[in-house]
This record gives sequence, C-alpha cells and structure tokens, in this order.
Amino acid sequence: YDYRGMNPFLPLALGPLSMVTRPVLLYVPADGEALLLAHHVDTGRFAEYGGRVVAYTGRDTLLAHLGEALKGRRRVAMEYSPMAALPRISRVDAGAVEMVRSLGVEVVSSADLVQYATQRWSDAQLQSHKRAAAKLSLIIAEAFEFMGENLSGELSEVDVARFILRRFEEEGLETPDGPVVAVDAHGSDPHYLPTDEAAYPIQPGSWVLIDMWARETSQEDAIFADITWVGYAGVEVPPLHQEVFEVVTGARNAALGFLSNAFAGGDVVEGWEVDRVARDYIASQGYGDYFTHRLGHSLGTEVHGDAVNLDGWETHDTRLVIPRIGVTIEPGIYLPEFGMRSEIDVYISEDGPEVTTSVQREVVLIG
Repeated sequence: YDYRGMNPFLPLALGPLSMVTRPVLLYVPADGEALLLAHHVDTGRFAEYGGRVVAYTGRDTLLAHLGEALKGRRRVAMEYSPMAALPRISRVDAGAVEMVRSLGVEVVSSADLVQYATQRWSDAQLQSHKRAAAKLSLIIAEAFEFMGENLSGELSEVDVARFILRRFEEEGLETPDGPVVAVDAHGSDPHYLPTDEAAYPIQPGSWVLIDMWARETSQEDAIFADITWVGYAGVEVPPLHQEVFEVVTGARNAALGFLSNAFAGGDVVEGWEVDRVARDYIASQGYGDYFTHRLGHSLGTEVHGDAVNLDGWETHDTRLVIPRIGVTIEPGIYLPEFGMRSEIDVYISEDGPEVTTSVQREVVLIG
C-alpha cells in the first residue's frame, strides 16, 4: 500500500512513479498473477507495468476489488512492524492495516520479504561498494597523515573535514553529510559534526575519531561504504584509551567471528543476535553502560540502508542476515572525556561474511 510516496518499497518493485495522486495497492499472491489496484485517474501512470491493473473509482469499489483479490486468503504481509519495532519497515499507516484486516485476513510484517526482494546487491553494486570502500580506506589514512603534518594547533576539526570532502570530490565520491571529525570530548557524541564555531584544534595530546561514508558518483544505484578509525597525537597511547580501544576492537572481532562461525555451520542468524555478542563482550569488560547505540546498520543506496540492522538495543531486529546484503559492524564506547568506535563494512556472500574495508588493529599515532 502506498499513498503519495509514503512507502519507498513500491517504486523499488514497480520502478519510478510520478504524479500518482491516489492510494495504490500491489498484491503479490503466493500463487497466481499479481494485481495492481489503482484509481481510474492514475491507471495511465502504470501503462508500462505489464501486469494486471484494476481501476477503482470510489471507496466502495476499492474495498470490493481488494476483497475479491483476498477472497480465501488467510494472511498477507505488509510494510508494517508490530509496535513500530522496526522503523525501516514500518511504512504503512495503521488505517491501511485496519482496512485490510477488515476483509478477514491476518496482517503480518513483510520485513524479510522486502529485504529479499529489494535490498540484495547486484554484482555491479558490490563492485561499486568495494571501490568506494578502498577509496575510503585510503582517504582516512591520508587524513591522519594530514593532521600529523600540521600539529601546531592551528588545524581544527573543520579543516580535516574539508580535507576529506575535497578528497571525496577528487576520487569521484559523494556523501549527503559528514564526515565526523571529533577531538577528545567531541567524540563522546557519536554523530558529532564539526562547525567553525565549536571546532576543537588538533594538537599534541589530541584524541581524534574520524567517521566517513560515501559512494561513487558515477553509478546511480551505487552502494555506500562507511568506516571509523581513531588516532592519538603522540608517541604512546594513554593507558585508558588503549584499554578502551582493545575492548571495542575485541567486540568488533567477536561479532565478526560469530557471523563467520554461523555461516560455516550452516546457521542463519537474526540481526539482534550479532548485536548481543558484541554487547555482551563490552559489558563483560565493564563498559556496557557506555555502548549506547546498535552494533551496526545495513548499507544500501543510502548509507543507512533498508535491510537488516545488527540491533538488539534500539530495536529487536529479527530480520535474517542473508547473502547479498552488506552491514557495518561498529561497536562504540563513549566516555565523558573521549569517544571510541571501530567500524568495518561486511558483505554477506553466499560463503559467509567478507570484510570490504580496511580493519584498524592499532591506534594511529598521529605525527
């Protein structure tokens, strides 16, 4: 069900839509021909659809046609999430769900169906993602080198962000926002974005967190890459920073290992299960209260995609981690003095998880 673009999954199924002014429903039965139900004034917009299109005029004819399509059916899946538990799939309003239920059928969530049908990457998208990931891995190293060459205190978070954006443009990458360049306490805000007014200088003793995301400009359906690294402007990482770094990277590695072992054993896992592995690890090290967000998100044509998230905290994501999707693994610990996050991208191949970005194993010593 869609009305005026409220459901982004309909155009993913049908192709781009324009000037559709009334509610439209696409019913795909488990067997038989799919049915597109649209108002008479909008049916011309679906001339290229190629399937069965039925026009309605008034409310009564809408319900009559829909009732006929659902006759004898016991259950339908809609872009609905019980209690709005999965916001990415919760696209259909409560009234539309009530309308379908009134016809005597049970409404369940289409979360896994939508993921399978619309969110799996093509081979071309995978290659585009890998190229973007390689460029991000290069640019983040260059950003730390740029800081190391300018440790006089005149360089600020904003200067580094501008350096990164300039390199994006040179490498044919685009991003809608960011990057995060966060010094010391600014890193305690996971989505901190530097401004001229609030930016901290980068100088000896600074702790720096960089989170950047981008995709290729040359491909319309290009997939984002997204990485986070940390560095310290000095010759030796302070003990607390080093301890927290080891906890965060340990949680990252535990989550990746869990995914790898699951695929090796033929098990299919749900998103929340991967989150739990990393969260339990961080809690066991005494930092559980400081891991305040989900473990990771899916990657798509938006940096936060519509496939499964690795999340048992903000939501309870029961969607399956299936082949041909990509996710981030990015545990974080946010203390008042500084923030810590380590982020990698993982493509789920038919054989299991494949890391597509560089993996930080030691704190970068800036300069």
